[in-house]
Amino acid sequence: MTAPPRVLTVAGSDSGGGAGIQADLKTMLALGTHGMSVVTAVTAQNSLGVQGAWELPVAAVRAQYRSVVDDIGVQAVKTGMLASAELVEAVAELIAATDAPAVVDPVGVSKHGDALLAASALDSVRTKLLPAATVATPNLDEVAQLTGVHVESEADMRRAATAVLGYGPTWVVIKGGHLSGDAVDLLTDGSEEHWLRSPRHDNRHTHGTGCTLASAIASQLAKGQSVPQAVSAAKEYVTGAIAAGFALGGGIGPVDHGWRFREA
Repeated sequence: MTAPPRVLTVAGSDSGGGAGIQADLKTMLALGTHGMSVVTAVTAQNSLGVQGAWELPVAAVRAQYRSVVDDIGVQAVKTGMLASAELVEAVAELIAATDAPAVVDPVGVSKHGDALLAASALDSVRTKLLPAATVATPNLDEVAQLTGVHVESEADMRRAATAVLGYGPTWVVIKGGHLSGDAVDLLTDGSEEHWLRSPRHDNRHTHGTGCTLASAIASQLAKGQSVPQAVSAAKEYVTGAIAAGFALGGGIGPVDHGWRFREA
């Protein structure tokens, strides 16, 4: 038996299972790849929010990464919650030295507005992590955090993309999910533009959308797709997962990572 494409997530754990490495691994399985993980932080988290977060030592993160990459190898890497400047810089160094595309989700806050990145780490994200990214996938809040550009309409998304690309990623996806109207994302490398549109589903259970999109892009890249192909396929998968999102607990439920299995 031939092993499926291998994808590594470097991210925090979500005890509620809707986001973080749990969402990443579910996405990777659903898209036909073998998911592996480097845990950067542990959160106490449920449908109501984040009740606590504890980052792992840099040495533990580096050891997990080397253990996987040096033996098993990877065909794509995805990063999520990195918590501190020290972790951001260590992970940036690791992915820059790995011969595989890297999808960077510059996680700043949770769906509920809980901080998942120290303010002191923002400069490290700008100067160390983003330059190592094949694709960066900030949402509008993260764009504002990183660049100071506040997106209020589709017209602002180009300006936001230019600002993020200024920090060095090869491609950027500006996620317009927080705008009204259709769910519109802009993918660009500064010269080539792709506007990705999908209907907005009337479903509040959207926990994990950012993690899921980035992991879906990484999975498609690991399968050999180009960046535009990978992002388009990932958008289609996430749109279906949002449409099938379900209630869990007393707050915001997760997207359904297995929606395609249930449609069969």
